[in-house]
Amino acid sequence: MFIKSLPDSEGRLKRKAIASLGSHHTLNGSPGGKIGPQRTTKNIQKLKLLPAPDDGEGDEESGRDVYSQVTRIKDSTARRDAERLGKAERAHLPRTTAYCTAGKYNMEGLMKFLKSKATTRGSNPKQFDECIYTPFSYLYQKRVREQTEQDLIDFQELQLTESAPAAAVVGPDSPTLERNPDVNSDALSFVDTHLITPEIFLFEYGVVVIWGMTLQEEKRFLKDIAKFEMEKLGEEDVQVENFNFYVTSSYQPRIYNDFITLSAGSSYMVKLSISHAIAQSVKISLYEDLVDNTIEDTKSIPQDVALTGKVRMSRRKIMMHIGDLFILRININLQGSVMDSPELMWAEPQLEPIYQAARSYLEINQRVSLLNQRLDVISDLLQMLKEQLSHSQGERLEWVVIVLIAVEILVALVNVAVDLFASVD
Repeated sequence: MFIKSLPDSEGRLKRKAIASLGSHHTLNGSPGGKIGPQRTTKNIQKLKLLPAPDDGEGDEESGRDVYSQVTRIKDSTARRDAERLGKAERAHLPRTTAYCTAGKYNMEGLMKFLKSKATTRGSNPKQFDECIYTPFSYLYQKRVREQTEQDLIDFQELQLTESAPAAAVVGPDSPTLERNPDVNSDALSFVDTHLITPEIFLFEYGVVVIWGMTLQEEKRFLKDIAKFEMEKLGEEDVQVENFNFYVTSSYQPRIYNDFITLSAGSSYMVKLSISHAIAQSVKISLYEDLVDNTIEDTKSIPQDVALTGKVRMSRRKIMMHIGDLFILRININLQGSVMDSPELMWAEPQLEPIYQAARSYLEINQRVSLLNQRLDVISDLLQMLKEQLSHSQGERLEWVVIVLIAVEILVALVNVAVDLFASVD
């Protein structure tokens, strides 16, 4: 971030934060973060269809992107359901939340930590290049106990009466047979409201995407993994993206109005594809905050130059700002894991259409392009200041030379005068 009229110590701290974090910033609602990625889909209701994983043909005829208003949904049931979902229903639907909490994570330490929680949290971590996936439930032990008790009751009933039908036995982490008592809204009649097992996706570049946890559980999990954060962001610098998701077999998976629709029986690989795009989006929102703050801090400079005709910044400070700017541009454009398609998409090409659809909904390419345009403007401003200072320094050197010549002439005249007086005597 660029700092205007700050003491050197404070300026150094802010510049150090930019360099170490790869450019970062934060939120207020969910565990101490700032919500507000600069994408139109936060405010304008748009639809993105998610292709089936086995269908690598794109999400509409001739392989073109489906990026349309809800009125273009041909299925009247799907259109009605999408229109009925709003803020009132968010409290009843599972959450999908992404947090950018650090410059990067200690992935080796995270793997050891998650493996140690297999018996208490039901974790089963798997690593996919820069991402770790695992189920993770704080209610795992409780569900195991309840299931064990239910199995004993079923066994006793079976012994008492051979004619009684055997009760269905389901594993404690089953996502499909335990009804959520909180979901009562008529607007959710088309949604499969069974409880699900929370799932976690941890990305090496400091982002975690959490599916199916409550806000309190998310806060608890963030505290659990805090010790694995490297280049940790301050509470005021954490970034958050909030979504809700639900499962239905009524129509094709989609993202609409930040509601993610998944088909029944979707594997965690589908969530992994979507999570990659969400993680990249929340990282970009960090850069957007930095650029916004940079613009805010530098917007008065052109006005000062226009009013006074002078640059009130030292050459050293301007060069520091230019260095900050290059750090930001490098992190935006050269961090492949943040900007490019993940390596997983090469190994699992059937997931690429899902990832690209989510990436398109989140407007990642447009946002990166806008960031670069803004950085170009700031770069032009700083370059102008640098040239102006160089010109001013050149003028000062010219005056120094003129003064030295004048002094030399004056000294010569004094010497001549002294010689004349001496000869007269």
